[in-house]
Amino acid sequence: MARHVSETPATQWLRRQGVSFSEHVYDYVEHGGTAESARQLGVDEHSVIKTLVMQDQDAKPLIVLMHGDRQVSLKALAREIGVKKVEPCKPEVAERHSGYKVGGTSPFGTRKAMPVYVEASILDLPRICINGGRRGYLVGIDPSVLVRGLGAQPVRCAGAE
Repeated sequence: MARHVSETPATQWLRRQGVSFSEHVYDYVEHGGTAESARQLGVDEHSVIKTLVMQDQDAKPLIVLMHGDRQVSLKALAREIGVKKVEPCKPEVAERHSGYKVGGTSPFGTRKAMPVYVEASILDLPRICINGGRRGYLVGIDPSVLVRGLGAQPVRCAGAE
């Protein structure tokens, strides 16, 4: 049976938007990533979406949503969004922008408003699991919420794992 998790800024945001979601709790493993959460929850890692806080050449933060079993091609992403360079933020910088601990970063209810980019093929999935704002906690949602609720812009920037 699923364990209950107290509210997070992400679940508060989802409720305010009227988004229905399922809760999926697992035992967080340091550096386990989406492979570990997918294994524990018995779901396909391709439908477990990671939330990555990155920055452009001017240190402007942005969020990239990617399939758990794929990597972000930084060159392709920069080209798609019209910037010179994109790189991952250092963990402490990512936490300052998002308000979440790395490993528990959700695109919903972030401390700072940031542009959100979503790998276009994620929007083709019937349902996704994405971080609910705490380590060891995913929410299951319809991927259209990413575009409707967050204004996420579809991009093609998936590289091989």
